[in-house]
Amino acid sequence: MKFGSGAAILAAVLMVAACRVSDQDNAAQPANETAAIAPILATPDANDIHSFARPLEARVHHVALDLTVDFDAKRIGGTAILDIDRKPDTKEIILDDKGLEIQSVTDRSGEQLAWKVGARDANLGAPLAIALRPDTRRIAIRYKSAPGAEALQWLTPEQTAGKKHPYLFSQGQAILNRTWIPTQDSPGIRQSWEATIRVPAGLTAVMSAPRSAEPITQGGESVFKFRMDNSVPPYLIAMAVGDLEFEPLGPRSGVWTEPAMLKAAAAELADTEKMIDAAEKLYGPYLWKRYDMLVLPPSFPFGGMENPNLTFLTPTFIAGDKSLVSLIAHELAHSWSGNLATNATWSNFWLNEGMTTYATTRIVEAIYGPKVAAQQIALGVDSLSDEIEELGGASVPDTRLHIDLKGRDPDDGLTEIPYEKGAAFLRTIEAAVGRERFDAYLKGWFERHMFQPVTSAIFLADLRQHLIRGDKALERKLMLDRWVYQAGIPPNMAMPDPQAFAEVDAAVAAFARGGAPDSAGWGRWTTDERLRFLNKLPRKLPKARLDALNQAFGLNDARNMEVRYAWLDLAVANRYDPAVPSLEQFLTSQGRRKFVRPLIKALAADTSWGRPIAARVYVRGRPLYHPMVTRELDELKLGG
Repeated sequence: MKFGSGAAILAAVLMVAACRVSDQDNAAQPANETAAIAPILATPDANDIHSFARPLEARVHHVALDLTVDFDAKRIGGTAILDIDRKPDTKEIILDDKGLEIQSVTDRSGEQLAWKVGARDANLGAPLAIALRPDTRRIAIRYKSAPGAEALQWLTPEQTAGKKHPYLFSQGQAILNRTWIPTQDSPGIRQSWEATIRVPAGLTAVMSAPRSAEPITQGGESVFKFRMDNSVPPYLIAMAVGDLEFEPLGPRSGVWTEPAMLKAAAAELADTEKMIDAAEKLYGPYLWKRYDMLVLPPSFPFGGMENPNLTFLTPTFIAGDKSLVSLIAHELAHSWSGNLATNATWSNFWLNEGMTTYATTRIVEAIYGPKVAAQQIALGVDSLSDEIEELGGASVPDTRLHIDLKGRDPDDGLTEIPYEKGAAFLRTIEAAVGRERFDAYLKGWFERHMFQPVTSAIFLADLRQHLIRGDKALERKLMLDRWVYQAGIPPNMAMPDPQAFAEVDAAVAAFARGGAPDSAGWGRWTTDERLRFLNKLPRKLPKARLDALNQAFGLNDARNMEVRYAWLDLAVANRYDPAVPSLEQFLTSQGRRKFVRPLIKALAADTSWGRPIAARVYVRGRPLYHPMVTRELDELKLGG
């Protein structure tokens, strides 16, 4: 939905249900008294091939969960009540289901509704078809989560920082929430939601929504209630349960984590309020009330996940010097790009991540200065070039922003392309029209599309209407369609500052010529500068040169996880035996996909030296890794 004078532009492509009365407080309210029902896009490019739902016929607009967490069985069970909007003659509603154990389905009056689980697809799961009576507007489903549900990771006490209590967390993006919530699991079908979560006494439940009541403990059970009045894509419904404590960081931010990690996490996140202020100046008011964060155990597969009200974070960002907190800027920026205006399908993923990556460097620049931002842009362009090469070159279709994922898992599109090519596209537009003009445009984009799904076509049409405004010369200069729909990088890309790493690049060249490692330079360099140095070194080096680097910089013992990963990547490429103990410790102490996946794949590809190491590590590390990580690595047949 557009606002103001543009309100009619998208009317032809939206099916908009009746609005509900807004409710501003956090007290529990009936489901039909919250926010407006979000629109469904009706254009062909908005058809989600990764969902069985047919939302133009019947769609879910509110989910109410009442669930019990069973650590012994490693299952979640209870009831999901779905409020639906439908066409009058619709006979059934189709939900997404991946292994759910359905026990019963009833309507508002408690009458049984017929249901059937269809044929299973390896990536998508199966359609759950529920028959509707003429007056059915609410459905209650009693169920249990799938055995081994891919969205849920259950950790033993030994796998936590405190070593005393078990831990559970969920990770729903892209299409995993259908393994524990029966709903229409598509980013284009936004839903408000609420939840009652029952956990063993002594544990705390947190979710990606504000609490709607104070927790109650009775006997051996504690009950927590949450409510999200804003409509969100269902992949943003998230939960964690464990031994958690909270530390406020400012008037609207704070951090949850295990007690043993709380002090270090709070210190690393001390600049969060400054980041919120900087983001609001760029993109408008923060509309999610609070920005709290949860620092998870090392098994968490991502750097961060932008769950509203409660960003999930890997502990690997805690370096002790705030050198990796651009991760926080990135997840915060998602509060606008991704959470307000959301990719309608996973082919449009770049609209979430490219915009967010662009916004990240703008927030970083506002807090830490233009030099830091310029260096991070240059590192991003390096990553983009490496990714294009790894994918097979600039002509490969997967280097397009609008990617074709037919017949594939959405995670196949989780490369640097949507992040860094998307950000480069936006920087190119900024360079062409000027920062002030582009800032005003992006702020307007979020205002016009808040709490709505969007597509690449919608974004390009919006650019042409509100920024280009018929300027044919500007249209030609920007090459919009080439950026979005064609492979490779267009020739008009705004290039990073060539002087951003002048000193570091000189040190790389000196080392490549046979010079000694620059210990004095390393000592004063920032993390970004150290990463540039390691990543720009020749990929093939003899043992003596690697020994020199390790001895000069202490790389096997690096505490900064990004620096250590960059070093281990180089070590694996050169079969550097002195790094193997560090490598094994690194891969068995954290499960971040960005680190684990490429190192284990590189090891496995080296049949004589690396594969035995990979097999040894994977047996030990696999219990720590999230299912979205093991799903791909299991194909390597390493055991474990």
